[in-house]
Amino acid sequence: MGVQDCAAEQAAAATAATTAATKAAAGAAAAADTGVELDELDRAVVHALQIHPRAPWTLVGEVLGVNPVTAARRWHRLEEAGLAWVTAYPRLSNSRIVVSGVVEVDIEPGVAEDVARTLAADPAVANLKLTAGGRDLVASVQARSLDELARVTTLLFQRTPGVRATRTHVSTGVSTEGSRWRLRSLDDSQSARIQAAVPPTGRPVPAAVARWDALDARLLELLSVDGRMSLRDLALATDTSLTTVRRRVQSLVASRLSLRCDLARPLSGWPLSAVYFASVPGQHVEETSRVLAGVREVRSCAITAGPHNLVIDVWLRDLRDVHAFEAHLSRRLPRLTVADRSVVLRTIKHMGHLLDHDGRCVGVVPLRHPQGPRSAAAGSVVGSAL
Repeated sequence: MGVQDCAAEQAAAATAATTAATKAAAGAAAAADTGVELDELDRAVVHALQIHPRAPWTLVGEVLGVNPVTAARRWHRLEEAGLAWVTAYPRLSNSRIVVSGVVEVDIEPGVAEDVARTLAADPAVANLKLTAGGRDLVASVQARSLDELARVTTLLFQRTPGVRATRTHVSTGVSTEGSRWRLRSLDDSQSARIQAAVPPTGRPVPAAVARWDALDARLLELLSVDGRMSLRDLALATDTSLTTVRRRVQSLVASRLSLRCDLARPLSGWPLSAVYFASVPGQHVEETSRVLAGVREVRSCAITAGPHNLVIDVWLRDLRDVHAFEAHLSRRLPRLTVADRSVVLRTIKHMGHLLDHDGRCVGVVPLRHPQGPRSAAAGSVVGSAL
């Protein structure tokens, strides 16, 4: 893909985002007017779906002691307001499926929002954060190979007007990521009952059979927008039999896709986010990353090949916790050296979902399977407004 092709993709994506902006802004305003607040049942429903994102409402209702219709209604209320959503994405722990990287972006003064809008419209950019500190943006990028990751970081970032420089940290492992974070609203017994119904995860797919066909690709796009889309709706959208779709979804979720239920961060009780760039001696990387995975504040931890070998994304309760948490890590992990840290001013994009200033979902850039061709438009933006 040449520079002109990349420029055409960016222009098409920006046009799509602009076209959808008015409609999406109206939708976001309507959501804000609903005055939705989370009570204990709302939080319990979200926690249940964090454990089992496609759990049937009969199971959720039974575990929570409510009518399944009530549980479903509570969820749809949150979803429609952009406060919670379920999405699917390529399994990050398997490099045969997707190669990912963390990219620091330095931007010319005054154009951060414009650059963020352009980058967020591309499906290769899964996450995008506007930050304070030693970089202006932190992005998570997904590609099919190291070669494509190099092209994406060169063409998409460095050819975007306003970008001064980028630094890429290639992920060599993910010890924990957002799908494992929990609200902790259910008790142990309730969590165990939901967990028992989660379909088993298969072994990593061998490279020789890890190809995606057209149906796989379409299912990923649909589930990245709505991870709870019914099998019947998936069958209609793909013009495929219900039996085939059921079998294919089960196979994808077991071996290639991860599902997660996300909640607008300000409602989670952890309104602040920060990113730490840290290093530890090579022989202790695996052990350290496992310890970090068990720290509640740690939302994700990527083992990377770059200036630092750990990039740690955390959720915090207060600005004072930025340094307090770092001090806690230093006491618990004396071999760990935090080289730099950035406070997240705003999350622009979260695993394909576009967020407003209140952390509500206002649109989706459907994810594409890493092995498929990129279309003329970088992304089909569904109801977006940055």
